[in-house]
Amino acid sequence: MGQASETITLTVAQAVIRYLAAQFIEIDGVKTRLCGGGFGIFGHGNVTCLGEALYDHQDVLPLYRGQNEQGMGFAAAAYAKAQLRQRFMFCTASAGPGTANLLTAAALAHANRLPMLMLCGDTFLTRLPDPVLQQLEHFGNPTLGVNDAFKAVSRFWDRITHPAQIMQSLPAALATMLDPADCGPAFIGLPQDVQGWTFDYPVSFFDEHVHRIRRQSPDTAEIADAIALLKTAKRPMIIAGGGVQYSGAVAALTAFAEATNIPVVETIAGRANMLNTHPLNIGPLGVTGSNSANAIAEKADVILAIGTRLQDFTTGSWTAFAMDARIVGINVGRHDAAKHMSLTVVGDAKLALTALVSDYVCPVLWTQEAQAERTKWNDYVTENTRIGKAPASYAQAIGAVNDLCDPRDRVIAAAGGLPAEVTANWKTLDIGTVDVEFGFSCMGYEIAGGWGARIAQAEKEPDKDTIVFTGDGSYLLMNSDIYSSVLTQKKMIILVLDNGGFAVINKLQNNTGNESFNNLIADTPTATHQVGVDFEAHARAMGALAETVASPADLADAFARAKAADQTYVICMKVDAYEGWTKEGHTWWEVGTPHVTDNFKVAAAHKDVESARVRQRKGI
Repeated sequence: MGQASETITLTVAQAVIRYLAAQFIEIDGVKTRLCGGGFGIFGHGNVTCLGEALYDHQDVLPLYRGQNEQGMGFAAAAYAKAQLRQRFMFCTASAGPGTANLLTAAALAHANRLPMLMLCGDTFLTRLPDPVLQQLEHFGNPTLGVNDAFKAVSRFWDRITHPAQIMQSLPAALATMLDPADCGPAFIGLPQDVQGWTFDYPVSFFDEHVHRIRRQSPDTAEIADAIALLKTAKRPMIIAGGGVQYSGAVAALTAFAEATNIPVVETIAGRANMLNTHPLNIGPLGVTGSNSANAIAEKADVILAIGTRLQDFTTGSWTAFAMDARIVGINVGRHDAAKHMSLTVVGDAKLALTALVSDYVCPVLWTQEAQAERTKWNDYVTENTRIGKAPASYAQAIGAVNDLCDPRDRVIAAAGGLPAEVTANWKTLDIGTVDVEFGFSCMGYEIAGGWGARIAQAEKEPDKDTIVFTGDGSYLLMNSDIYSSVLTQKKMIILVLDNGGFAVINKLQNNTGNESFNNLIADTPTATHQVGVDFEAHARAMGALAETVASPADLADAFARAKAADQTYVICMKVDAYEGWTKEGHTWWEVGTPHVTDNFKVAAAHKDVESARVRQRKGI
């Protein structure tokens, strides 16, 4: 008879943390810990058992104290994005509202295909003390609770009901988070009693394990079909998405484009796939894109869509392309590769680009036409960002920072008007330096995400800066991680651009014929006492350095001071709510407008919106 394997008696919480501490990943031949640590807010649902286990591993799994669970999730997502999905952070929250606060962040990670592990408290498995504090009771289903809501926003979901289950659940969660095709957040519910229960775990379960992210080779027949279609192209175009960076395929993309002379356009997630100065970089595509990219998109006959999920802001709600254009979907995820009846190439972007090499060369006149369009767009951006124009605008602030920042500084923006303005106006100085969160478009991601990105950046490039662009609306929604950055000495430079409310939605409201209503603070009917927010004083109260400037020229001087500072620095400036927006570079975007109304302006706007629908491609 064989000898019984050696075991160790641990609580579930102790076993979970010990297992995480033993996981490593090989990146470019270097072994590093897979989990960079975690973000945590303790409550009665996780402090006694999980907290005890984390205390003993704080040297290898540092725990960052969050101020808000949603912010913790945003920080974890931004960390994973900065790490190109090769490493992740966990979030731990207490049962009830603490865990519920993570729901929005989980949705963001799910939409953006980002790994994040949630270790959350749950109600007692035995139900002996039910109903407990913060428990939601469902009269006909006692197994249903808040944590079940995460099933819709997680790639992997489990509730541990026996200590032995983690030996299956934890490896499955990690496999999901590291799978390029299924990557996303993993949720593990830990009932409060089960966390403290013990089990005799095999010691081998905690052996050091080195992971490698799989590269899925594309099917040779699909590659052959793609090459055959490409050879028919007279006006080809490449759409480069965020998946290009996650695959490590930036060099392969550049080499392929240069070998074939095919123009490249970028998605929002794919910004910084190519340098601004590369002659084949024709600009960002779509609703918040560039005239140059959109001009060639509407004429292209064969489109290679690489590492993109073809979101509506990329496709102009599917009006950006010619009706008869053929799309080749190159994606490690079958779901994304097959969109809109694309010719699918399912596999890793780097391997696919290497396999696509043929003797095809794009017609010279088409490439020259694309480059001429880009030259015109560059001239527009130069004028649009020029300091000295009135009024002060997002674009001028972006231009001032762009001129002064280090090429390896990381730029963060999300939600509101700034994603569009950064996407259109930012000139990429180095590869992989732009994070515009527009997958789930979450207000509040900016500062919290900046903190998470800075944690990742400090591990690799501590001498560079994380630069956050945020509006006053997002700042008011979630700003407490300024304090987190001060506590942890993770410096950020934060630009707070105050336009007096939710100005970009006010712009949409006006553009669809509606009167300004409840978006700008000045137009909020219940705001009977108009008072401005002193963002500088507020940031100083959380320990940051801060100043308020009157103009983009002054902002440039303040940014130089922020670069020289050794702690988080907040620069505040007012911008105009109505003027100064980037007016060029937009495709049609489908929004629901009233089909019946007594307001003639709304009716006229509805007719105008619907008039463009004839260009909308019909597909899946």
